[in-house]
Amino acid sequence: MVLPTILQIKHIYYPLLAAFGVPANLLTILILARGNCGLSKCISAYMVAMAAADLLVMIFNIILYNIFRYNFPHSFLSYTAVCKFMIYINSTSLRMSVWFTTLFTFDRFVAICCQRFKTKYCTVRNVAVAITVSVLLSLQSIPYFFAFQSERIINTIDWGCQPRQDFFSSPAGVGFSWLQSILATWIPFSLILLFNCLTVRQIVVASRARRALRGHSSENQSDPEMETRRKTIILLFSVSGSYIVLWLTTIVSFLTTGLADTAHYRGDYTAPEYIATETGYMLLYLSSCSNTCIYAATQTKFREELTLMVKSVWTFRVLSQIKNK
Repeated sequence: MVLPTILQIKHIYYPLLAAFGVPANLLTILILARGNCGLSKCISAYMVAMAAADLLVMIFNIILYNIFRYNFPHSFLSYTAVCKFMIYINSTSLRMSVWFTTLFTFDRFVAICCQRFKTKYCTVRNVAVAITVSVLLSLQSIPYFFAFQSERIINTIDWGCQPRQDFFSSPAGVGFSWLQSILATWIPFSLILLFNCLTVRQIVVASRARRALRGHSSENQSDPEMETRRKTIILLFSVSGSYIVLWLTTIVSFLTTGLADTAHYRGDYTAPEYIATETGYMLLYLSSCSNTCIYAATQTKFREELTLMVKSVWTFRVLSQIKNK
């Protein structure tokens, strides 16, 4: 039996995504943790947090859930208890990735638009507090453990996961589903869009004022402060812009189809609503490995560190092979 086209695409797409995303995020964490990229400690801390959350998405959402669990349906990953934990951790890792991006956007908004508040907010201590609070927000996904039940029992062992209709049809279940959607998509999406718009407005006003103060005679002279600000702005808009673009399909498909989860879908796999939702998820997961490409494209020192690390790994492999011979 020939699989529907969207399922064939998934079987190719997710392994390729994992093959790139895992090493990319690992390299990003190692490079940023060294602190040689010329970025402030606050920016580096948020970027490390985003890369760590994206790495969790690659490991749990992509490798374990979308690859191993479906290619090996009789493995321990299909135990009901493990399945419930996977659903919980999948939701948590995605939410942390989203909220770390939102916090990064807000941090840059404060640094650019709120100079008086900048010295108090943009500190490593506040970054640690903000990241800790975001991690603790994962506790609100605990009801997932009660929202699913086993599909069958084999030798007294519960296998598989299926939604409990009594939970999702209840007012509490409906409210929980909407809360998940709001916290994971609507609020972060709206905040990132808002902070970017406010930041753009502030940048335009500040740039005009600075050009007026410097005068027309110095228009062709370099301005170190404006150059530094330009690089920070490019990084900010690249990260938050890619999030908006790659998550937009998921948000639009949810609005038009109301299908928020395809993991337990039992309908027509060629239906437009299913294809739209799955396409949204594929783009959504792509955002968890796009930041490395953004850093490499926008940050010169990051590229230099990346090249140095790749060369070091290659040299180590060559020396190891020579030694073994």
